[in-house]
Amino acid sequence: MKTPNLPPPPPSSSSSSSSSSSSTPTPTTKFKGPNSLQKTTYSNLTYPSHKIKASYYAILCLLFSLILIFFGITTLIIFVAIKPRYPLFDISAANLNSIYFDSPDNFNGDLILLVNFSNPNKKLDVRFEYLDVELYFSDRFIATQALQPFTLRQGEKRLESVHLISSLVYMPPNLGIQLQKEVQSNKVSYYVRGTFKVRATLGLVHFSYRLHGRCQLEMTSPPTGVLLGHICKAKR
Repeated sequence: MKTPNLPPPPPSSSSSSSSSSSSTPTPTTKFKGPNSLQKTTYSNLTYPSHKIKASYYAILCLLFSLILIFFGITTLIIFVAIKPRYPLFDISAANLNSIYFDSPDNFNGDLILLVNFSNPNKKLDVRFEYLDVELYFSDRFIATQALQPFTLRQGEKRLESVHLISSLVYMPPNLGIQLQKEVQSNKVSYYVRGTFKVRATLGLVHFSYRLHGRCQLEMTSPPTGVLLGHICKAKR
């Protein structure tokens, strides 16, 4: 007996669903956690460090400028109110003890000056912190002496003895001949140069500057040379 040919059974729903699920890709979703959101938010709100530094430097420059302006105005007010004056440098007396030559080019001399320092200010004290006095014949340096520092109160004066000794100082022949002629004519010309560092004080306020004194002297000849006349100036 022959078996009849039957059609193949239809596919089951389970198999179709499984095949469809296997053939259709499943979408995947990635969730960002709360930490990532916070990082993004904070990074957007963070102020750049270079801008902070620039603002800091700008504030410092402003404060420094204000301080400079304040001190400048204060100094101007003090100068206008006090009208500070430079100390005076003068020569009260002088003695020319000796001038002689060991050889045509080697000069020796002995000169004593009585120098008068005075403070003309009525509200400022001044202190001479550095003092150096030099002696010249024409433009030739021949002697020097340094003095000890001292202070002059308001309106105070002070006399200082300055002993200038020249020992075996080289003198060019033309200047040597000129000096000998002046000794014979009983009129010797010397040039005195003083260099001083002065500090003026008013309470807690003080300022320093350099002062230059210049004097032209006319002396009689040694050994009893005395001061005939002089012109002195002091300036910064």
